[in-house]
Amino acid sequence: MALRDWLWIILLGGIWGTSFLYNEILIREIGPLTVSSLRVGIGALGCWVFVIALKKKLPRRPVLYAHLLLLGTLSYAIPFALYPLSQGSLTSGVAAIINAMTPLMTVVVSHFWPGGERASVTKSFGVVAGLAGVTILALPALSGGGDTQLWAIGACLLATVCYAISLNYTRSLGKIDPTVFAACALTGASITAVPTAMVFEGLPVITRTETWLSALGIGLIATALAFQIMYRILPRIGATNFSTVTFLAPVSAIFLGITILGESILPSHVGGMAMIFLGLILIDGRLTRRLRRKPTVTPPPTPETVSK
Repeated sequence: MALRDWLWIILLGGIWGTSFLYNEILIREIGPLTVSSLRVGIGALGCWVFVIALKKKLPRRPVLYAHLLLLGTLSYAIPFALYPLSQGSLTSGVAAIINAMTPLMTVVVSHFWPGGERASVTKSFGVVAGLAGVTILALPALSGGGDTQLWAIGACLLATVCYAISLNYTRSLGKIDPTVFAACALTGASITAVPTAMVFEGLPVITRTETWLSALGIGLIATALAFQIMYRILPRIGATNFSTVTFLAPVSAIFLGITILGESILPSHVGGMAMIFLGLILIDGRLTRRLRRKPTVTPPPTPETVSK
């Protein structure tokens, strides 16, 4: 990748790491369903600004909007509620580490998806390593009887499954302009998330300045802006190179959690993150392919070649 692409990847990893910080601040005053509705609603408004500013044309197939409604709910509304829900019992860093399981879950879902990519032996080992990492993260809760933490870890894993399903589902929709895709999908997510939050959590009462700033930050920066960057560099660098962003988001989230929220990191967190990263390396495949390559040995010169 070019240097500018690496800079975009680093920037995205930092931005997505902040979303877990924003969640931690938001759930102090509002419920997880309201967090999701604010994120997708503000994010949708931000994306529509890009659509209008760039004068993008909307798709003409009505059935496509039904697909985007379903996709937005599955890919955005549900996971964006599950993470703040889980962060009532988990630190932002742990939630971000489990979020790095998304590529591994994508391998599993794609293997069983009709017409999907079959998992190789190396990728299967990567999935096993990732699941081992999640088990290490859950060890303190298992030893201490922390049922709430186990449930929260399960909620984070369910969010990664939602992401994995939506990624495979997206392939069946055909080619759509990325800016329009993000705006329509987030609008679809808002259509389901906002009424659901109103029914179960009521009208939010926000009194703290940091709550408003976090809502704007997670909606405009971690969602609208991040999606615009993602959809523009993804076709250029490819999915494999783009997947490296999953290494950076947990690091960013852990750093922000320690420095701003005063969270602590345990040895099990480090061990779990190392195993998940090992799984990502195996799924990526580039390092293992390099190790398998046999070095080219140049034969010693013979008298005939020397004379030539």
